[in-house]
Amino acid sequence: MSPRPDAAKEARAAGEAEGTPRGAATPADGADARRERPSGWTRLRRGLDRASLYLPIILTGALALGTYWLVRNAPRLAQPTAKQAPTHEPDFFMRGFTVKNFLPDGSLRSELSGKEGRHYPDTDTLEVDQVRVRSISPEGLVTHATADRGLSNGDGSEIQLFGNAVVIRDAAVTANGRAMPRLEFRGDFLHAFVNTEQVKSNKPVTLIRGSDRFTADSMDYDNLSGVANLNGRVRGLLMPSAAVPGGKR
Repeated sequence: MSPRPDAAKEARAAGEAEGTPRGAATPADGADARRERPSGWTRLRRGLDRASLYLPIILTGALALGTYWLVRNAPRLAQPTAKQAPTHEPDFFMRGFTVKNFLPDGSLRSELSGKEGRHYPDTDTLEVDQVRVRSISPEGLVTHATADRGLSNGDGSEIQLFGNAVVIRDAAVTANGRAMPRLEFRGDFLHAFVNTEQVKSNKPVTLIRGSDRFTADSMDYDNLSGVANLNGRVRGLLMPSAAVPGGKR
């Protein structure tokens, strides 16, 4: 037999009268609600866990950006430039100068002086105005040279003389007692080789040896052998040598 409807209503009314309002949450319902809503610390920890998953990617990206910035802002290295060929322009001047060359033992080998000198780096030559040269051979023979203009190589072993060129070897007596007469060369161009003691010219030249005089269109003189090769139209004037005691000349 089913209960009466009036009895069910009376039961609900009795419950409300005892202090439990209709529709109010029970203690069990509150616990479930607290389990469903996480606390602030839990939410923060979960956020950090999620962020840690992307941390390697973030660090890699930051490192790449930093490297790119350093490359863009680093000072550029100087680009190598092609070495230019030296031009025939003087790199320094000298006025009222004297340049001396010495042997390994410290003795003077030669000296070159002039009014003005210009050094050309492309040919390593020294061009001198009003040039004057003085050289001393290992045997002690002294040679002088002058000209309007001179051109010397880097070590001074070759000197080209232009305009009113004169080369004079002083008279001397060798160690074995042989007399060396004064020797003089004149011409518009003379090429003197200091180390080998040679004088050459491809232009007309005058050679004076003691009191003898020669002219030629070109000349090649070697002081070590004492031989002078005169070429072209050669003319000579030989003067008799002075008599010496005993009838020898």
